[in-house]
Amino acid sequence: MSEPSPEHSGPKTKSRTPVNAERPATHELRRGLSTGSALGLNVIDMVGVGPFVTLPLIVGVMGGPQVMLGWLMGALLSLCDGLIWSELGTAYPEAGGSYAYLKYLYGEKTWGRAFSFLYAWQLLISAPLSIASGCIGFSQYASFFLPSASHTFAATSLFGVPVVLSGQTLIAMAACGIAIVVLYRSIFAIDRIVRWLGLVVGLTLVLVIVVGFMHFNVHRAFDFPVGAFQLNGAFFLGLGNGMLISAYDYWGYYNVCFMGAEVRDPQRAIPRAVLGSIGVVATLYLLMNISVLGVLPWREMTQNTDSHARMFTMAVFMERLYGHAAAGVIVVLIALSALASVFALLLGYSRIPFAAARDGNFPAWFGVLHPKHRIPMHSLVTLGSITLLCCIFRLQEVITTLVVVRILFQFLLQGTSALLPKHRRERRMRGFRMPLYPLPVLMALGGFVFILFSRPHFLREMRTAGIILIAGSLVYLLRYFSKRANIQME
Repeated sequence: MSEPSPEHSGPKTKSRTPVNAERPATHELRRGLSTGSALGLNVIDMVGVGPFVTLPLIVGVMGGPQVMLGWLMGALLSLCDGLIWSELGTAYPEAGGSYAYLKYLYGEKTWGRAFSFLYAWQLLISAPLSIASGCIGFSQYASFFLPSASHTFAATSLFGVPVVLSGQTLIAMAACGIAIVVLYRSIFAIDRIVRWLGLVVGLTLVLVIVVGFMHFNVHRAFDFPVGAFQLNGAFFLGLGNGMLISAYDYWGYYNVCFMGAEVRDPQRAIPRAVLGSIGVVATLYLLMNISVLGVLPWREMTQNTDSHARMFTMAVFMERLYGHAAAGVIVVLIALSALASVFALLLGYSRIPFAAARDGNFPAWFGVLHPKHRIPMHSLVTLGSITLLCCIFRLQEVITTLVVVRILFQFLLQGTSALLPKHRRERRMRGFRMPLYPLPVLMALGGFVFILFSRPHFLREMRTAGIILIAGSLVYLLRYFSKRANIQME
């Protein structure tokens, strides 16, 4: 049985049986992603280069080994939000994920259509920024072997945002190009690739953990400063900043939901992939941080003013234990993890403009499938091309803009939709149901609002999000009135 078109899917779909991936309709996506590959896809999206480069940052803002609390709080927030994704993902197992959820729950012909359009619209900006962050992370780690790549050819600013052209920029663009080429194949081939990439990423984290515990010093790892757990303003400020960093490093547990129309047996696969990836990655992150702190003193890590050493903390970790060659090996593995995250991000996000186009809520060009591979080729290439341009920005500016836009247009809107009366009625009839509803939803919303207001430049970033919202609203209204005029003329 082929996946129904967007016009006929959604709330009316109640089947929990696996969809036959071997006989798809010629105009639809194919269900070729297994549960194991769905889990692997989420894991490689979550890990990337983030936890390897942010360790000195989160240790610094938390002020010592109590950094583990920041990772645990980030995991709790991700778990609460993951329950929302699991419930909505099994209720509406379609391409686009959040696009479908917003459309159905806010009203297909009213606010839901507007919200889903704005979500797809902002994705043309936020998704390339997210993907570019992985590309830039890959280029920075690749420059370990090419120190001259960090040399700047040209630098300027665009609307106040620093723009840099260097050897690292070209490497980042090359990484994006590789991801586009690799993804330009059927979902069955991608299923096999994801398994191998997931294995590489998992083994990289396990390698760091094992090596660290082989040379572990318990006193060094748990060398808490005086007053580490004193519940004062400084403690909660540090916890808020640490939670902000850890939440960013956990993002990606929802990637499989964007590919709901390509997952085999989504009723089982989606909750297992979402919640399973959070459990696996949270455990690995926590163990990795403990193992590294047992080798590298946390005070040395935070007081190091050498930006090169801070970037390559894991290389310093391996070099101290086994020499320069071992440092080179871990750099290669981390660079591969970054490249794998680019692959996962571009794969998932390319399904959202496709879903909007198939729904008639976005330019039809995005809804074109490859005649042989049955992949949204125009959406894939367009997002990849925009990502190439975003590689010219500095990583810090990329992440800063991304966090606020993503929280406003995705997490808060979607979390609120899970509390609406329509969903409260429909969740009783089908799909995965979160325990203790609606407590996890309220905790997730509270956590994201806390992160949003913890931003040091909150108002400036809100202005950026406001510009995106206003531009998207104008485009939506132009399309709306244009369609009405065409209907009246007919």
